[in-house]
Amino acid sequence: MPYALELYRGPLNQSQRLLSLPRAELRRQTFQAVQNGDQQTLCDLMKAHLLAFGEAGGRISDHTLRSYTTSVRQFLTYAKRNAVNILRATPEQGLLWVRGMETVGKAAATVRVRMAGVRAFYRALRWATDIQTDPLQDVKAMRDPTPPWEKRLPYQVAEIDTLVNASPPKFRRLILLCAHAGLRISEALSVKADDVTEDALMVRNGKGGKARRVVLSRTLREALKAAPLCPEEAMTYQTARRTLKALCDLTAVPYRAWHSMRHYAGTRLSRETGSLECVARHLGHTNLATARIYAKWSDDALVQSVGNW
Repeated sequence: MPYALELYRGPLNQSQRLLSLPRAELRRQTFQAVQNGDQQTLCDLMKAHLLAFGEAGGRISDHTLRSYTTSVRQFLTYAKRNAVNILRATPEQGLLWVRGMETVGKAAATVRVRMAGVRAFYRALRWATDIQTDPLQDVKAMRDPTPPWEKRLPYQVAEIDTLVNASPPKFRRLILLCAHAGLRISEALSVKADDVTEDALMVRNGKGGKARRVVLSRTLREALKAAPLCPEEAMTYQTARRTLKALCDLTAVPYRAWHSMRHYAGTRLSRETGSLECVARHLGHTNLATARIYAKWSDDALVQSVGNW
């Protein structure tokens, strides 16, 4: 299921169970999980707190929950290996963990996500136990010296055309949802038939739980008609990732991951319209500054000038 809102449906799960406990019992079980090194229960505690008190609430995406869970598990493993008492972890110990990730070459964006997950975990601990520990207090990730437009470059027009032409109808539809509609892969995988009209689709649970209306390209409209959306065809992110990698290998297109298709949509729109507002509206950015990266990628003036020297 694509969004955490679904966690509230069906049988009682761990997050719901923790939220339903009396305060004294929640505190007892949390201390017990810490003592036993029970990573699963501690991750469930973090999820429960996010679902109940996070800004996105039940609409937090599965992708965010997976990333935060990975972050917490890595921190707990680090703490056990280095004899760090997680209930009394100091900012110095938090700093060593962060600098350790940077030393082994973790990308700045990855480090920030790991820190966000652990911060969410400690908010949950403070809620459940009233401890005031915050090992990431005043700790900041090192600034990434590489500007964002130099990383994860968008696919090129010819590359998208190659991938589309080499794909069966259902996968072609998925590629175009990302490359033309500019959807994140989690959004594209959760699109349902009743989200689509003749010339647009509704993203009902975008990043942060935001909804937006997206204009459909002619090519995408044709792909949706050729391969209508069916609930039983739901694909997981892992399957989509593996399939795209295999397709790139088959067609000799450099693999740049799904998000670079969203970058392709923004870059192409910036180049063709020259309007950051159009880019922001299409991709669902609330801040025009976020869309400026697409102007960088679409600016051919430098290439054309230096290329003619």
